[in-house]
Amino acid sequence: MENQDSTTQPSASRCQHAGRRGHRFGRGAFFLLVALAAGFVGGYAGRSFAHGPGNLMFATMDPAQIDEHMQHMVRHFAVEADATPAQQEKLTAIAQGAAHDLAPLVAKTKDARQRAFDLMGAPAVDRDAIEALRAEQIAVMDTASKRLTLALADAAEVLTPDQRKKLVERAQRFGQRFHHG
Repeated sequence: MENQDSTTQPSASRCQHAGRRGHRFGRGAFFLLVALAAGFVGGYAGRSFAHGPGNLMFATMDPAQIDEHMQHMVRHFAVEADATPAQQEKLTAIAQGAAHDLAPLVAKTKDARQRAFDLMGAPAVDRDAIEALRAEQIAVMDTASKRLTLALADAAEVLTPDQRKKLVERAQRFGQRFHHG
């Protein structure tokens, strides 16, 4: 069988990896940032689809509602990181700026969804139009990814290394609950 239990590995193999703790922390920090991005996007998606598919609530939220929602999310995040009030204020500004930048992309995604339905329901298959829509959506997702990455890097700079480490450890424990093996 291909799978081996990690407890049966020779001790030399485990020692070989012990010197790479810094690499593991960097990888953990990367996964934390990805998890935070997923949480950020998931928060929008959950709220957007809370009233049924097709009702992208986030796209219809006014700027004040977006700001309030981001402030609530940051307060929750700040508790986990033991963030100071000054850090929380900076993190809120970062999250609100990203949310305002991402709001138009949500509307574009909603429009693209309808265009996809129209294309798939058309009497003739228009492969060029389908490909154009796909390429457009990849560009939208790339723009969103870049903006989220910028926000996450900005947020990481606001936090201390110890705070980031706490969040990495929490994210790892959270991930272990859902992954077996």
